[in-house]
Amino acid sequence: MTARKARWIALGVVLVWLAIGGIGGPLVGKLSSVQSNDSSSFLPTESESVMVRNQVAKLSGNTSLPLLVVIQRPDGLTTTDQRAIGKWVGTLGQLQVGDKTLADYLTPDQQIFPVPSQDGKATLVSIPLDSTKASEPLGDSTPLAEAVTEIRAAADALKATGLTVQVTGPGGYVADLVSAFAGIDGVLLLVALVVVLVILLIVYRSPVLPFAVLVSAVFALGAAATIIYPLAESGVIQLSGQSQGILFILVVGAATDYALLLVSRFTEELHPTTETWTALRRAWRGTVEPILASGGTVILGLLCLLLSKLSSNSGLGPVGALGIAGAMLSALTFLPALLMLGGRRLFWPSIPRTDRPDRGSVLSNKLGWRKVSDNVGRRPRTIWVVTLLALAVAAAFAPTFRATGITTAETFLTTVESVEGNRTLTEHFPGGSGSPVTIIAPNEDVAAVTAVVAATQGMAMQSAGPGTDTPSADGVSLLYATVTADAQSAAAEESVQTLRTNLDAVSSNALVGGSTAEALDTRDAAERDNRVVVPAIVVVVLLVLMLLLRAIVAPVMLMAFNLLSFAATLGISAVMFNHVFNFPGADPSTTLLGFVFLIALGIDYSIFLMTRAREESLKLGARAGMLRALTVTGGVITSAGIVLASTFSALAVLPLLFLAQIAFIVALGVLVDTLVVRSLLVPALSVDLGNKVWWPSKLGRQPNPTHPRRAAASGASASFGDSEGPNHAL
Repeated sequence: MTARKARWIALGVVLVWLAIGGIGGPLVGKLSSVQSNDSSSFLPTESESVMVRNQVAKLSGNTSLPLLVVIQRPDGLTTTDQRAIGKWVGTLGQLQVGDKTLADYLTPDQQIFPVPSQDGKATLVSIPLDSTKASEPLGDSTPLAEAVTEIRAAADALKATGLTVQVTGPGGYVADLVSAFAGIDGVLLLVALVVVLVILLIVYRSPVLPFAVLVSAVFALGAAATIIYPLAESGVIQLSGQSQGILFILVVGAATDYALLLVSRFTEELHPTTETWTALRRAWRGTVEPILASGGTVILGLLCLLLSKLSSNSGLGPVGALGIAGAMLSALTFLPALLMLGGRRLFWPSIPRTDRPDRGSVLSNKLGWRKVSDNVGRRPRTIWVVTLLALAVAAAFAPTFRATGITTAETFLTTVESVEGNRTLTEHFPGGSGSPVTIIAPNEDVAAVTAVVAATQGMAMQSAGPGTDTPSADGVSLLYATVTADAQSAAAEESVQTLRTNLDAVSSNALVGGSTAEALDTRDAAERDNRVVVPAIVVVVLLVLMLLLRAIVAPVMLMAFNLLSFAATLGISAVMFNHVFNFPGADPSTTLLGFVFLIALGIDYSIFLMTRAREESLKLGARAGMLRALTVTGGVITSAGIVLASTFSALAVLPLLFLAQIAFIVALGVLVDTLVVRSLLVPALSVDLGNKVWWPSKLGRQPNPTHPRRAAASGASASFGDSEGPNHAL
């Protein structure tokens, strides 16, 4: 193909991507409108709380999403306060929610009613929303979010008299959670792009090239959105706020990493030739295999999340996989087209010259990595033993990582009204007020079930729902109870678990549901996912490595070291979370998602290193080949790791504990993988093992041509020679 024809093809590719961006760009901004953030919708259908919810809908024709308003005066409510509250409650049903009123979203035959506290200092206003109606799309919002906004605005009249008014309950928590995720489309994406831009400006020392890389990442996100949005809108996949946030970070980080690899190789290939097309062709051929291999590994790892019982996790699997696919596609088509059209001018003012092959971007400066390679070659056994022991010490703290679950209130890192309102609620009312425990019992067992509830510590029996008779149909009855502790607390979950155990002794068909039971079932499902998904990821990634490297020893070594790296990261995180940040704990899913990202993404950097090492080993032998691979890939892989760690750190801008912990774990783990495992541990042990690392392939059966000490010199010096071939550098 001639250079002229290549430029026309590149122009056509850019035009196609502009069309994709025109479609996908607006859809990126609309992803929030197809989110689902109600934790009850994440549970599998066989969960006991979901079975109860479905039975309640069958008995009463709907399911309720309690929205609670707590009104208090610390010195006690006056008669004037009570009259004002009563008048205010009477106006709530007429609040405008979209083109309807709040009353249109209440469960049938239910009304808004106030309940005074026994201490006379507070009033609880229960607003029983129909969960189905309240979750329907309403423009870019939902009726629930609009209702909470209108109620809080209407409360200004009461606040003006000195009363404290707070919206809380399950509905309030969901509304505040949605509000916390509102920063995804703007703040999160902007922070991630700015962080990447700063790093690329430092790396490339060019005001032009970083924007070409960023544009490729943005187009990759648009390409992913063109598929994710319709799938989420139709209910084929479930998109949560956390999935959308992680999607943005994954795409920006992965697309930038792949771009770093391609641009670095392109820079190297521009030195020995004056033809842009020749350099780009060689660079593309040299990077397509590691990009596809690393991206494919991440995609397969993410798809293992489909085994999860929680749809918040299983939905993240295809969402993240589509994002990585978009990143690979953009890096291998759109970015090469830009490089072809822009040529050397994109690197201005640090333009690669054919007469000075030692000059170029920071990524091309191998002097620092030559020293690392020399040290690894001289003392391989000392380096891998010391490094291994250091990681093992950090991993020893991993068992102290508390991932037994957190309450809904502990989810937020900032002060939110629903959390503060819940504290006020528990001060003046029984802990489970407004969030009843629902029990489905066979009619013949109602008396026995009632007795068990009354006898269970932490539970208080109610005859039925507020203002209604006990619903009964198809031989079963719906009963209500209340937990005496905070409905969102671990103590309340323990009471529900005890109740379920006690009920099993009197009725095998009695089921317990409600918001507390849903939280308990979510925790149990997350713990089950850890036992199932984690081994699946290990097996899948190990098989991919064996197929890619055509060996057994090297893949097993890489997997073992990445598992150790994850354990060390978890240990360091445990120390920081428990003793520095003073976090209350972590959700069980935090460990799972941290494992998915660190194993799938962390193994990428070893893939980049080992694919190049295998290429060089075929020419130089295993030891010299590994040292040369370390020298020529050190800068670009380290930069890629820093970019990915920085983009994941951007998740911390959202005020949610779960995402802040994921941001810390993944960022720390990527740096450990990049700077320790890939830079020291893997190359040092590989040099020590020699050709054995490639067993049982033909390369693994060849004699070692070079002693480790001499390999350091030959490998390092070789990294600066033979620059004319298409595989000169990664």
